[in-house]
Amino acid sequence: MPIALRRVHDSDLPVFFRQTNDPESLTMAAFTPEDPTDRDAFDDRWNRIRASSAVVRTILVDGDVVGSAAVYGEPGEREVTYWVDRAYWGRGIATAALAALLTEVPERPLFARAAADNAGSLRVLVKCGFVPTARATGYAPARKAEIEEVVLRLEK
Repeated sequence: MPIALRRVHDSDLPVFFRQTNDPESLTMAAFTPEDPTDRDAFDDRWNRIRASSAVVRTILVDGDVVGSAAVYGEPGEREVTYWVDRAYWGRGIATAALAALLTEVPERPLFARAAADNAGSLRVLVKCGFVPTARATGYAPARKAEIEEVVLRLEK
């Protein structure tokens, strides 16, 4: 299934908002906004992201918006993040999208974090060359609890 990345359009935001309010996806992602249903906070967050130095892309499959991928943060501490609509999980889309984004953003190191029990996301990151380097505990708003997360690093 061929994927494409492009700059985020305003018309993508309602799709992202819907995708990030799927209960199962929220639980899996764990580290989400406190209130993912707050559309004003969502819009404010995306306005800040798009105005920053982040490299943010919309993930397309057959022309349909299926998620987003980004590199954000300060040089030397930049992290990757991605979100794929649950209807598309398990098809290699996140891996292909992240790999494409990593070719677009050659700076290294890059970092990633994932809930320790999010096997799918950890698998995507490892397939893209990230190596687990640490474990940490953090508050996961979607689960309303402290949970363990894995910190990963990409050198090449």
